[in-house]
Amino acid sequence: MASPITVCLWFDGAALEAAEFYAQTFADSAVQAVHRAPADYPAGRQGDVLTVEFTVLGLPCLGLNGGPTFPHSEAFSFQVVTEDQAETDRLWQAVVGHGGQASACGWCKDRWGVSWQITPRVLLQAIAHPDAAAARRAFMAMMGMGKIDIAAIEAALRG
Repeated sequence: MASPITVCLWFDGAALEAAEFYAQTFADSAVQAVHRAPADYPAGRQGDVLTVEFTVLGLPCLGLNGGPTFPHSEAFSFQVVTEDQAETDRLWQAVVGHGGQASACGWCKDRWGVSWQITPRVLLQAIAHPDAAAARRAFMAMMGMGKIDIAAIEAALRG
């Protein structure tokens, strides 16, 4: 059954390029369809790529080449939960190393301005730990990081 909801991401002409990058980078991701404009429109011409149907980690998305009017912001992000440091490092490097930008606390931005949270499961468990002091230590350790260092989070959790 098709999902009743789809994330629509606005791009300035790069929807297909972004969708192909996501499909190559993240598991359970693919480009399903490319639709071309049936007529000229404010951001393009007849025959240009208008929309791209794709999935990111199984989440249905639509890339819309709507032009430069609405840039991406950190108000929307994809949170990707990772299982180990190797996966965290690989995804972080894929996003940042492909023209993206590093930020704080596991956040980064891809070359099209879409924000990503590369978040180890260990971090989510640590900051929700039932021992409030342990959770605080892990949270404070995270606050000083760009890419999350799982060993440092685990050490902070232990005290």
